[in-house]
Amino acid sequence: MEKKVGDVQVTDVGGHVALVEIQRGPNNFFDEDLIRALADVFLELDEDPSVRASVLASAGKHFCAGANFSAPADSKRRVKFTAETGNPLYQEAVRLFHNKKYVVAAVQGAAVGGGFGLSMFPDFRVGCAQSRFTANFVKLGFTPGFGLTRVLPRLIGQQAANDLFATGRRVDGQEALKLGIIDRLVPQDEVRAVAIAYAQEIAENAPLALLSVRQSVRGDLAQLVQAATDHEGAEQFHLQQTKDYKEGVKAVAERRPGRFLGE
Repeated sequence: MEKKVGDVQVTDVGGHVALVEIQRGPNNFFDEDLIRALADVFLELDEDPSVRASVLASAGKHFCAGANFSAPADSKRRVKFTAETGNPLYQEAVRLFHNKKYVVAAVQGAAVGGGFGLSMFPDFRVGCAQSRFTANFVKLGFTPGFGLTRVLPRLIGQQAANDLFATGRRVDGQEALKLGIIDRLVPQDEVRAVAIAYAQEIAENAPLALLSVRQSVRGDLAQLVQAATDHEGAEQFHLQQTKDYKEGVKAVAERRPGRFLGE
């Protein structure tokens, strides 16, 4: 197995495991095309009997730095939507959460905003001291997305998730391990290898049993993400019309606190 879909490379790494690599380094900013390509790949892997588990990784310094807010407004890599149409990127994200087989994420650097949300789609995460998880939406003047308002509290508890949402603070690898965001903490240069070995350990087991256990554990997660992104998208559209949002994007780009007016 060796194929490329857009900026996503798929490689057979042995032991019934596929490596799915995002190739938009160094920051791996996402857009609708990238999330669609990922959803297409993972749903196709679901139908491949030779694959029992996958690893989601990124080429470059960061796992995924979220949407590129510094891109020009007419850039195809900026997320564009209306209140009527909803956010098409989140429609593709929901497709990701419908996948059936276990996925391990290799998080070698930052997972910011929607990139944090993307890192929550896999079942497990391998990180390092240099890993960074940031739900910095309030610093941008809007609300969390990518289903984070449902997925993160489910993983680490409502109060811990509330803390990250309300402060927008950055969590490093050590704290992420303590909170339960990551499952293995290893040296940075071992993140991908350990993630692959983790997936191969899963893939040693009976494939039908793996499918059954995962479905039993995840339950209606995809439906919960659908409901969450419907609400998140509507809130984001409303807040992106405000002066505070424009100030937040500018402040984050300039690496300073926002001067918010509540309008």
